[in-house]
Amino acid sequence: MRIVFLAVLVAFLLSFAFCMAAIPLLRRAGSGQHILSYVKEHAKKEGTPTMGGLAFIPAAALSAAAFARGADKSFFVALAVGLGYLAVGFLDDFLKRRHGHNLGLRPYQKIFFQLAVAVMASLYCCLDGLTQLRIPYTRIAADIGWWMLPLGIVVFLGTVNGVNLTDGLDGLAGGTSAVFFLALGTLIALQGGSSALSLLCVCLVGALAAYLLFNTCRASLFMGDTGSLSLGGFAACAALFSGNALVVPIAGIMFVLSSISVILQVIYYKKTGRRMFLMAPLHHHFQQKGYAEGKIAYAYAAVTAALSVTLLLPFA
Repeated sequence: MRIVFLAVLVAFLLSFAFCMAAIPLLRRAGSGQHILSYVKEHAKKEGTPTMGGLAFIPAAALSAAAFARGADKSFFVALAVGLGYLAVGFLDDFLKRRHGHNLGLRPYQKIFFQLAVAVMASLYCCLDGLTQLRIPYTRIAADIGWWMLPLGIVVFLGTVNGVNLTDGLDGLAGGTSAVFFLALGTLIALQGGSSALSLLCVCLVGALAAYLLFNTCRASLFMGDTGSLSLGGFAACAALFSGNALVVPIAGIMFVLSSISVILQVIYYKKTGRRMFLMAPLHHHFQQKGYAEGKIAYAYAAVTAALSVTLLLPFA
């Protein structure tokens, strides 16, 4: 336990130092966020430095790698996937800055990479025998064999895009992700799973806690796709490799709702010419209703925490 606390503290301190250093560097590099014209409430945020994932993700990865004892192959695969997503997110954010608008990589380019990684990570699960599927609220696990391949692909695509879509308000994706990783890391430890994967999760919590000091309303640093895609990759890996794929739609309910709200909005608009929500993803609907960003971010984190606690009840 002492090692865990030390690792989280180091992740926090590194993240804080990296964020402090990143803000002026990113400003000088001209990596300010371009705000979409239809999100009028965010016009004042134009130019806020983005690519904050370059600060808190390496902080978590370095701390986890330094303190992980007896790290197995899954730990290093998760690190590689998470950092790979960071690289793709960085490219997306870089192209946005270079082109001077809020469009970086094209949707099909993002989906191609996400699908490729999802297939490879899911194949890794099948070939390395990580095919157990734990049933939430029980201590039961079933070996689903090669069915892990399609399940893994769905979990990866859903989680990565869910986190990415939730990154739309100050402190929203960061706070919700911190609670999610705390719950998942605790659950893996209680199940007697990979201690290295559990440590990676809580190191991400420590790094996110420091980042949130710079990201709560009004934010001085955005995570960008650099951060949100990487967080989604880490979340999917930790869930799949520990057999907790079915935990994602419960502890990650707000990520799920972000994705579903966008899908429903598009379908409903195409069929009726009207909008189901004032704006999608869902957090923008609440913002249009007049709720403050801080209140929405708190509510998302609180709902995530409440559902996450229920997942731990079988181990009480």
